[in-house]
Amino acid sequence: MASRSHSVGVLVFDGMKMLDLSGPAEVFSEANRYGAEYRLSIVSADGAPVRSSIGVRVPADVDARAAAAYDTLVVVGGDALPGAPVDPGLSTAAKALADRAGRVASVCTGAFVLGAAGLLEGRRATTHWQHTAALARRCPSTRVEPDAIFVKDGTTYTSAGVTAGIDLALALLEEDHGPDLARKVARSLVVYMQRAGGQSQFSASLQGPAPRTPVLRLVQEAVQGDPTADHGLEALAARVRVSPRHLTRMFRAELDTTPVKYVELIRFDMAKALLDAGHNATEAAALSGFPSYESLRRAFARHLGLSPIRYQQRFATTAPGSRTRTATG
Repeated sequence: MASRSHSVGVLVFDGMKMLDLSGPAEVFSEANRYGAEYRLSIVSADGAPVRSSIGVRVPADVDARAAAAYDTLVVVGGDALPGAPVDPGLSTAAKALADRAGRVASVCTGAFVLGAAGLLEGRRATTHWQHTAALARRCPSTRVEPDAIFVKDGTTYTSAGVTAGIDLALALLEEDHGPDLARKVARSLVVYMQRAGGQSQFSASLQGPAPRTPVLRLVQEAVQGDPTADHGLEALAARVRVSPRHLTRMFRAELDTTPVKYVELIRFDMAKALLDAGHNATEAAALSGFPSYESLRRAFARHLGLSPIRYQQRFATTAPGSRTRTATG
């Protein structure tokens, strides 16, 4: 495949989560095996090595002040970020790098670094579900979306907990090279394997067909960004400025489905992710945009042949002391 070189800078710091670096890095590295050309650089605020959360020393390739302009800047997270002010040197480095980057992404609590650098003002964003309330307090002008795997707002991307950095990197890869390559990399990295204890893996960027047409991608982003909003045919058509009939034709031609069925598929995938994360079925229905538990139950019956509660019981963790909550908690 034809490819141009794409530079990726990863901003690291003492206490960084190792998987926040290695997860996306493996996605880009694996993509290179299929013809992409991602060039990865590790950047620290002063060019010095850093110590990761697991104690591994990570050398930096370059000082942030001397770094080139990257096509993509990735800011990793760390356990200390939600509970304390971000080091000014780190936020200053993030701002300087972001100002020169084509797009900016954070993994997990790396969103707190973007927030401290003023890069989330007036934007939509997410972070690890345990820290979304803290991010909302820290960044009052930011619309924090607690249930998103990742959020795209313009050229700024934020992602949820550590493994969601892989989902985000796959989405960036798909944006650069299309869904076929993203699916190849996902299969190679076994994205759909079950998590330890049997909890099912969820990858938002690869569930269901990925639209190629810009208008259909706008529909996808609108539903993923706010699943509880009105996404009926008339509302969707008005949002993307085409007639309902034309929008329906576009969906049938490219995805062999209808807008209504596609919206349900996105909401269904979100509901599965919420159940996987420990929400009860009533909560999952409300947060993913289904009008009631009964409508969610019918969707699960159509797609999986079992109820949401049965699904959660089947895939819940088998760790000692754990239990699956019922539909009402």
